[in-house]
Amino acid sequence: MDRPNKPTALASTPALAPQPQVSITHSNQRVSAVLPTGESVEILLYGATVLSWKDKDGDEKLWLSEGAKLDGSKAVRGGIPLVFPVFGAPPAGHATSRLPQHGLARTSRWEFLGKSTSESARMEGRKAGDLSVKLDFGLSSATLDAAAKPLWPFKFGLIYSVTLNRDSLTTSLVVTNDDDKPFDIQVLLHTYFRVNDITKVQVTGLDGAEYVDKVDGLKTKQQSSDVTITGETDRVYSPAGGAGQAVSVIEGGKAALSLARDNLPDVVVWNPWATGAAGIADFAPKAGYANMVCVEAGSVRGWQTLEPGDAFEGAQTITLLS
Repeated sequence: MDRPNKPTALASTPALAPQPQVSITHSNQRVSAVLPTGESVEILLYGATVLSWKDKDGDEKLWLSEGAKLDGSKAVRGGIPLVFPVFGAPPAGHATSRLPQHGLARTSRWEFLGKSTSESARMEGRKAGDLSVKLDFGLSSATLDAAAKPLWPFKFGLIYSVTLNRDSLTTSLVVTNDDDKPFDIQVLLHTYFRVNDITKVQVTGLDGAEYVDKVDGLKTKQQSSDVTITGETDRVYSPAGGAGQAVSVIEGGKAALSLARDNLPDVVVWNPWATGAAGIADFAPKAGYANMVCVEAGSVRGWQTLEPGDAFEGAQTITLLS
């Protein structure tokens, strides 16, 4: 029987675009994200260390040592370890002098604070390919383990964000001084890039830059061409163009990726070569030096002094070019 007041059919609701998938795995030790188009990133909560970054085809962009400890027993060898609040061995007499090499951030367990997706992805008409996902992690003086707290007795807060896009990865760090006295910091994003053959790699954007050669007695030198790796290399560059000067990795004459920096004026280029790799216990395989190069954005040639209530923010964006 016809119903005179029968409602008309509801208009169909457009299906939502596929969303990034975020998972917490390995007994709450890792956070991973996968875009609908296949790109992925994985972060170990120990150190908030990025372990993996893959493109849509599943090709890994970061180098991770086969001997890396992923159980929280020591800092991870490979990926993107986070150096804070001191780079290298702490100087004697400095407030960081009791800390281990490269500080405490890479050897502390961070909290996963949550995820967010790009606003553009929510706009009508956008496709899955426009999606990005941001993962936030936190560490503070209040959440440090009991052994670490007395090594650097300041009140601080850190927010570390990892943003995955289709063709790029952004990592950013915000440091706040929550203490009633100033403190000094250094920050470095210690990125290990995977390459096919280190002898065919060039790092561009550093021509003319002053650098400190840590392999040659900390001598100050000037780069006179693109950087090539022909032996043990450990250099801290200060590009003439500052943080705004782009740096790229070229392999076999083809641009592989570019590194854009925000408020991180220095660039460390490191490869241990055969001799150095042989002396690093967790570097495996020992011939792995031929398949990696570290190009690291940071603020490490001096100190950033944060007054009470001040904040420091630095970031890098790595964009795939091929």
